[in-house]
Amino acid sequence: MLPAAVHPVPLEKNTDSAKCIECHEDKAKGKDVHSAIATGCTSCHEIRVNKDVTRVKLITTTPQALCITCHANMDAASLHGTVHPPAVRDCVKCHDPHQSDNKYQLLKPTSGDKAQNLCLTCHTQGLNVPEKGSRHPALDMGCETCHVTHKVGEKGKQEFDYHLTKSSPALCLDCHDATSADLIKAHQGQPFATANCVQCHNPHQSAQPKLMQTYTHPPFAGGQCDTCHAAPKDGKVVLTQADAKAICVTCHSEQAEKIEKAKVQHPGAQGDCTTCHNPHAGKTPGFIQPDPVNACLTCHADLAELQQKSVHHQPAFAQGCATCHQPHGGDSPKLLRAQGSALCLECHGPDSKPQKLEAENVLTIFNGQVKLPQDYYKKNRVVIIPVKYGVGHPVMGHPVQDVMDPSDATKVKTQINCMTCHQPHASAQPGLLVNDQVNNMAFCDTCHKNRLAMSK
Repeated sequence: MLPAAVHPVPLEKNTDSAKCIECHEDKAKGKDVHSAIATGCTSCHEIRVNKDVTRVKLITTTPQALCITCHANMDAASLHGTVHPPAVRDCVKCHDPHQSDNKYQLLKPTSGDKAQNLCLTCHTQGLNVPEKGSRHPALDMGCETCHVTHKVGEKGKQEFDYHLTKSSPALCLDCHDATSADLIKAHQGQPFATANCVQCHNPHQSAQPKLMQTYTHPPFAGGQCDTCHAAPKDGKVVLTQADAKAICVTCHSEQAEKIEKAKVQHPGAQGDCTTCHNPHAGKTPGFIQPDPVNACLTCHADLAELQQKSVHHQPAFAQGCATCHQPHGGDSPKLLRAQGSALCLECHGPDSKPQKLEAENVLTIFNGQVKLPQDYYKKNRVVIIPVKYGVGHPVMGHPVQDVMDPSDATKVKTQINCMTCHQPHASAQPGLLVNDQVNNMAFCDTCHKNRLAMSK
């Protein structure tokens, strides 16, 4: 909430807009003036007089609430899909509410260098290109060449998740001619005009030449296309073997063996490898497509529904399902990488010790099986709980694992683990408590009924 500013000049409560313009005429001049100016200053501002003090405030508690009284189509609460974060609740972070020399009353243009470009106030794309890396020249044309900031729609679709004017490859082909001899040569004659360009290329910058994605499959990275591809026929891809899986297992036989011999098998892993993996490159290790979350949600519709809840467990809906689950098969129920509280304590326990792989600039957990960004713990503010000897959360002495019977140490007196209190994927309330419950004593009373009796 913005505080009401003390006005330097005393005003009458019913002062009209003409009086405001006598001092604030600059608010009504500019290349792009807000249409609300014509309706008068008091359509947005309120004059309050208390004794000899004049204060001017907005007629709503926040600027965003005021903006959506007219711009209801921009109300994030009513939109389905990925909304640009500043547009959720902070319109004036990008827009001047009165006038600007830039269209849409933007505070700065959407092109130019860091000092000039509004987008680069928050984003760093194109600013830190490694010496041997590459930068997309389209950045110099301005961000709005490819992006429409407020565009939103069906979640999971590239066009809407990244606020693009259109999806790849159509967007890319607006500038890049698919019939160009240089492009055809660069792709070794393989058909690429219908491919999703950003699976192989980063649209902004890369640490590698030719805007290659962060992670590249060795045959592709080495230009060894003939390892998997024969010459195309009638404009279509022709593989060197009967299907993609037959090609994959020539190098990845250990994965094929794991899929076949796993005690708990994953049906999704028994089909074509390229259903989940891009064979060329990707933003994440393993080249998961379209990304490490939606690759799973395509089949697991029940979890896709959980995504509609307001509070998400970061690994489940951001980092990727394989953080906790083994995607090719494993020994534990639900393909979990560890059983009971050990799974959660891998990240949240006091003994959590992610290993750093300097060569790849990543952290690893679960004995190197899972790779995380180097800044993962800091960026996501991963909570470390003070557990010792199986107790210590949410209060001192509270168990987080099975409580054994004091009279027989081989028997479990009370079964408990992290899932007893928490949901692993999503919740409608902070804390991810089971059944979407609120984090209060009423929740504790669902188990500790004796507390109520003792309090009487």
